[in-house]
Amino acid sequence: MLYYKRTINKRIYVEFWNHIYEHFNPVAIDFGFISIHWYGIMYISALLTALWFAKWIIKKDNMPISELLLDNYFIWIEVGIILGARIWYILFYDPNTSYYLTQPWQIFNPFSNGEFVGIRGMSYHGAVVGAGVGSYLFSRRNPGQIFKILDVVALAVPVGFVFGRIGNFLNQELVGRATDVPWGIYVDGLLRHPSQLYEGFLEGIVIAILIYLYRKKKKFDGALIGIYGVLYGTARFIVEFWREPDFQLGYLYGDWLTMGQIQSFIMILLSVAIYFVFQILSKRAIKVK
Repeated sequence: MLYYKRTINKRIYVEFWNHIYEHFNPVAIDFGFISIHWYGIMYISALLTALWFAKWIIKKDNMPISELLLDNYFIWIEVGIILGARIWYILFYDPNTSYYLTQPWQIFNPFSNGEFVGIRGMSYHGAVVGAGVGSYLFSRRNPGQIFKILDVVALAVPVGFVFGRIGNFLNQELVGRATDVPWGIYVDGLLRHPSQLYEGFLEGIVIAILIYLYRKKKKFDGALIGIYGVLYGTARFIVEFWREPDFQLGYLYGDWLTMGQIQSFIMILLSVAIYFVFQILSKRAIKVK
């Protein structure tokens, strides 16, 4: 009898999970004239969590980086992340690229036909590029600090990243491919992989743990950011096999290669190059001292 009840309860929980989108509203608060989505809350949580973890790891490892310097850097890369993520999406994913290129002021317009809809369409690879540009500009104003800061970034970003992917899941976007696994989620009547959660686990939790455990074994300052790029690119390439490709692009080769995989592979190659370039620059800096 007890086994029967447990079986029934398990089926109820699984059924609820399968249909969770039917019971969940992506809008957290609706003021009528403006709506606050769970995705926005998760995005802010990701930023604040990453910043908090960065300050925590600096204190824990007694790193010679002041909170004021980190706060200033955070502003620089956040601007770079927002610009890079949005512009990259427009260039590589949005079907209306020509429209935005001819009317660039519309890129960050949160209104559509007078209704507030927010800014939709961001690319993580673009965010990485934007963060890289922001880091370079910051390093020009603050020479000699950027390599240590980038190691902190490599430790903090995957921690905050988890919240970002949870936000994608709650916003019912970046859905997975069709499946028959029991933990799938129904999206518009079709059972799909909850690939956003796969990404949060592999690209966030797993990478955060690996880099955290390796951090004191690094060979030079700046090494962790190169390692992060390789790990993220690899994890993203793998998870793309469970993630539905963007409908406006589809598969770029056969029935498996996606734009995300191409950009992840390029990210891996660039990260390897960055690792060795930073190694050379680090050795030069030691000789100068």
